[in-house]
Amino acid sequence: MPPSATTNLGYTPPDGGWGWAVVFGSFISIGFSYAFPKSLTIYFKEIQEYFSISYSEIAWVSSIMLATMYAGGPVSSVLVNRYGSRPVVIVGGLMVGVAMVTASFGTTILHLYLCVGVIGGFGLAFNLQPSLTIIGKYFLVKRPIANGLAMAGSPVFLSTLAPLNQFLFDHFGWRGSFLILGGVVLNCCVAGSLMRPIKIKTEPSMSKTTDENDTEKPDVTSQTAGQDESKQSGCAAKVNQFIDVSLFKHRGYLIYLVGNVLLFFGFFAPVVFLAPYAKHQGIDEYSAAFLLSIFALVDMFARPGTGLVANTRWIRPKIQYFFSFAVTYNGLCHMMCPLLPGYSGLVVYAVIFGLAFGMVCALLFEVLMDLVGAQRFSSAVGLATIIECGPVLLGPPISGLLVDIYMDYKYMYYACGMMMLAGGIFLFIMNYYNYRWLEREEKQRKVEELEIGSAKEFAANEEDNQEEIKLTKEGEVGNSTYEEP
Repeated sequence: MPPSATTNLGYTPPDGGWGWAVVFGSFISIGFSYAFPKSLTIYFKEIQEYFSISYSEIAWVSSIMLATMYAGGPVSSVLVNRYGSRPVVIVGGLMVGVAMVTASFGTTILHLYLCVGVIGGFGLAFNLQPSLTIIGKYFLVKRPIANGLAMAGSPVFLSTLAPLNQFLFDHFGWRGSFLILGGVVLNCCVAGSLMRPIKIKTEPSMSKTTDENDTEKPDVTSQTAGQDESKQSGCAAKVNQFIDVSLFKHRGYLIYLVGNVLLFFGFFAPVVFLAPYAKHQGIDEYSAAFLLSIFALVDMFARPGTGLVANTRWIRPKIQYFFSFAVTYNGLCHMMCPLLPGYSGLVVYAVIFGLAFGMVCALLFEVLMDLVGAQRFSSAVGLATIIECGPVLLGPPISGLLVDIYMDYKYMYYACGMMMLAGGIFLFIMNYYNYRWLEREEKQRKVEELEIGSAKEFAANEEDNQEEIKLTKEGEVGNSTYEEP
């Protein structure tokens, strides 16, 4: 087990206890947040026929929901910073439940855009960010394991909701299914109730001044060294009361954002087009769907497994390199996909892709917390999601456009692989320099502290010498006065 890293929370996280109940609650909330929009695609064909609309029009339902979930990140972060995780997750669960129940009475596709897309998307945003944030409040040493277990909720819920939605669709149609799902998703409120605020035990000896100094000290382990926060005034100070926009001055955070924008252009499209690619090669529908089951099964075990590996003493200190490797590995998988022949080749691809996808998902928010620390994580993830909203929305349509132009899926996989390779290589190079800069800044800080300590010691010695000289002179004056008759 690696040694406990320093933290700017002002307390030592328990790394267990009720924290595992919090992880279970996050498992449920994250599972619904990521799996729910994907699982709703089962109802799209019947809804399309019911409203007599095109495929592109019905596809906007899940697109708006995902986009709103990502765009709602800053709003969710502000609420978490103000009220804590528990009430925000409970309100989010209620919003998604009400959205699905209301959508079941919808009379136009615009009704679904508003209810499922906008209201439901904001509800999922209020589930995602708080669940990620509170893990950092309860865990430090075991945080990669806790994040890996919580992120495993996505493949588990996807593999569960898909057959459940098919069952509901066969028996109740899309309206009855939406009504039932509105009740099912209220389990997010139960998950939120598990996220009780952590009780901080403060020691009497710790003064306010010490706490302020500890907060302002650069945290080398969480890679916040050298990120001096300038004093804000006016409008910027008011904004920082709600969300920490000074993160855009954080070198490591900017590296993370640029790398993520590149990788997200090629992150989701290979999953979306895996089954259609198999059908394009002449594989039957059931075998093509089985590829997604293989992918989800491997992904399910890859996420907690990655958390265990990331928590080792060899990986944890340089976890940014591990994330860079996972992104690069994803890119190589997509580049290999068109080269693997037949159905057996696609099965191999589904296995290695499931492992690669699970690695990235398990590390995606853990490395962000490693960069900015748990105290600023809520603001960091909110700002990151709204920036990632663009590539998340544009990635699959651009990939689909390549398929339409070349009438072949291999160019889409090559393009996604190249984008993720670019992101992985960028992260490798920039993290290498960032680690070097951090080490240099740490050495410089230690030298400055040593110089300050030496100066203080020298001043103390000078003061002692002056006292001795003064006492000696007083003694000499006293002796001369005593000797005079």
